[in-house]
Amino acid sequence: MGLPKEAVDRLLAENEQHVCPTEPEMCVRIVAIADLPTRFGNYQVVAFKSPFDQKEHAAFVHGNVLDAERVPVRLHSECLTGDAIGSMRCDCRDQLTASLETIGKMDRGIVLYLRQEGRGIGFSNKIRAYQLQDAGYDTVQANELLGFKPDERDYGVAAHMLRSLHVPSIRIMTNNPAKIADLTQHGVKIVGRIPIPVLLNEHNRQYLEAKRRKLGHLLEFEQADDAVDVAGASSR
Repeated sequence: MGLPKEAVDRLLAENEQHVCPTEPEMCVRIVAIADLPTRFGNYQVVAFKSPFDQKEHAAFVHGNVLDAERVPVRLHSECLTGDAIGSMRCDCRDQLTASLETIGKMDRGIVLYLRQEGRGIGFSNKIRAYQLQDAGYDTVQANELLGFKPDERDYGVAAHMLRSLHVPSIRIMTNNPAKIADLTQHGVKIVGRIPIPVLLNEHNRQYLEAKRRKLGHLLEFEQADDAVDVAGASSR
């Protein structure tokens, strides 16, 4: 069972005229909720819109999460090349699929889909960064050469989305400690972490190694015929 009709009606009514008196750039409001049967299980999709920059974000909700403690939550930043096209240069689609499959087997959970393409630098700049990576730079160096921080994302919008869904505490599905720190700074109560195994291939190896070494991601690499730990040594 997902969000019952009375809960849906309540959320829509609460958000109809919602505005944020502080931090308007982080403000989002729920504009629509609908059932969404998927190959990963039955979900409901909650559409959020920001009055500040007009960006639209989504929450894919499995089960009734209102006022529930320790809700498993995945924060997923948009990746057109990975999520939609199946790019092998990153692990984005693998993480999204793993999160939806895992939550779909649980009593409840949420996948927040945030419009922060390319770690927040946008699609065009992400492709420019790919060009630099083709020339031998890693993902961190490429962002910096374009004048950006290694990761430009902010999770204030995600924190607002969780508050709008009345979720008091979460277990976050992530390998990224910076995401935990950012959400905590924005007032989200995190009571646990659920790691996501990462599928390693010849195209994303350098990308994943840079995430581990330079960005501090807690990665557990897997391959089709073997598994390696974060130091690259065989684990079986």
